[in-house]
Amino acid sequence: MRLIKALIIDSNADLINQLTTFAEENSVIIEICGASNSLEEGIELVKTCKPELLFLDPTDANLNSFVLMKELDFNIPKFVFIADDESKAYQGYKYNAVDFQKKPLDYNELIISIYKVIKLIEMEISFQNQKVNQIKGFNFEANDTGFIAISSSDKIELIKLEDIVYCKAEGKYTEVVLSSKQKILSSKNLGEFHSTLYGINFFRVHHSYVVNVNHVLKISKKNGLYCEFGNGVSIPVAKRRQDVFIKFLKL
Repeated sequence: MRLIKALIIDSNADLINQLTTFAEENSVIIEICGASNSLEEGIELVKTCKPELLFLDPTDANLNSFVLMKELDFNIPKFVFIADDESKAYQGYKYNAVDFQKKPLDYNELIISIYKVIKLIEMEISFQNQKVNQIKGFNFEANDTGFIAISSSDKIELIKLEDIVYCKAEGKYTEVVLSSKQKILSSKNLGEFHSTLYGINFFRVHHSYVVNVNHVLKISKKNGLYCEFGNGVSIPVAKRRQDVFIKFLKL
């Protein structure tokens, strides 16, 4: 069973105590990581705690503060609205709340709400995993599609091959430098990039670099071979790779 991390946005002390007690009695499925009187006051707590669920009093002030959710750099939490007035349930629908609870709380109804949240999160994770697996498979078709899927610690980006200037080894990771000067740190090592990119205008000139020859402005022969790029970067060509590189360029 999944453990849900939750935050309370409500000024009612009795309600906060009720939810806290409920969480203590049902610690297998829910953990309360804090409480705040309003969404505006509690947004920093939301950013710190990163809850998956907010128990929210849908006051006008809180609903007007929903725009603050756009500041989050992680998945927006699910919402369960809790109010005295049942008409607030309609607002819950408008704001995509998973469920609505009427004060005072009924623990049996509350458990149902939490299970709805758990089920929804698990469905979303399952869907995301399917998409990740599809994209990972897509990564090895980069030669045919003109794109490559670059996986970092928190996301997967689809990048046009023509936008890659060079790839640089960073330990077991790879830094991908784009023509826009953006740098992406990938969780794949340089060898994996070389296997995927080799033969489509990319060449491993050095044990630490794979370059896109379409972005090479000139090759300097001073003190060895160096690939020079428009961004001012100069990358050495290893001695043992120089002859093969010249043949690759058909010079």
